Amino acid sequence: MKLQSTSETITPQKTSLLAALGYLIKTMRPKQWIKNIFVFTALAFSEQRLWMQPMPMLETLAAFAIFCMAASAIYLINDLVDIEKDRAHPRKRSRPLASGKLSPVLAWVTALVLIVTALPLAYLLDTDGGFLVVLATYVIIQGILYSYLLKNIVILDILTIAAGFILRAVAGGVVLDIPITPWLLVCMGLLAVFLGIGKRRHELVLLADSAGEHRRILQEYSLPLLDQMLSIVTASIIMAYSMATFSAPVVPQEPFPVLMCTIPFVVYGIFRYLYLIYIRGEGGTPEELLLQDRPLAGSFVLWALTALALLFLFPSA
Repeated sequence: MKLQSTSETITPQKTSLLAALGYLIKTMRPKQWIKNIFVFTALAFSEQRLWMQPMPMLETLAAFAIFCMAASAIYLINDLVDIEKDRAHPRKRSRPLASGKLSPVLAWVTALVLIVTALPLAYLLDTDGGFLVVLATYVIIQGILYSYLLKNIVILDILTIAAGFILRAVAGGVVLDIPITPWLLVCMGLLAVFLGIGKRRHELVLLADSAGEHRRILQEYSLPLLDQMLSIVTASIIMAYSMATFSAPVVPQEPFPVLMCTIPFVVYGIFRYLYLIYIRGEGGTPEELLLQDRPLAGSFVLWALTALALLFLFPSA
């Protein structure tokens, strides 16, 4: 189905204060805060088993909350930049900003307040400044470079999204002053690329001939290209995660690397997501799929529980 572009000007609607607050919260996308769970990576896989201590847990929770503030500010900025393009999208046209239900001025002010609040809090949480640098880098890359430039450069648009996930994981390690193994960072980066490709494919299928009208970068992609990229990244994720479990220093390696027991859950989760992309025609909102698709959510929960149980039962020497 070909969509017609929407060039008409939409006048902002008059809404009550309570309704405006509801639209503002919706645009801040609290459902997508689940992406910030990557901040807990360093805590969960720390050799010192810091996840059993209250202070590291509280510090990581604080880092998670600060990242949620920064991420919501970026979502607001992205919607403000794409407001006209979203009006040509069959689903995004109903977003508060695109539909005129939310004032752009209120969205801009809220985004600035969130950023101005998050950055000082990042410094207070880590007075060495490491967390502040990571968060500022995240805001600059995702909120400025991606929103205004990188989202329009083929392949770099997907890699930039992946960089955001890696920065989340690095932030968790910086706050606790512990390193993250390179293999784990590679896994998270590849997973983010995998989700980004799936999202681009979903947009290309959904918008069909009107894809370029909504997002110019979609003209640079094709289904065969994205399918090939998905195949490569799928194999890479499974291999990288396997290598990460084989060399994980947080558990004993004898008589065998026990974290390899979690590999089946990762393989199933990846394959289930591919099934949702190719058979169900989904993949546009990974965070919603994780919350709505029971088999996918179950594989994630079982992976997390199994990993925590192994870390608890088999501490490193």
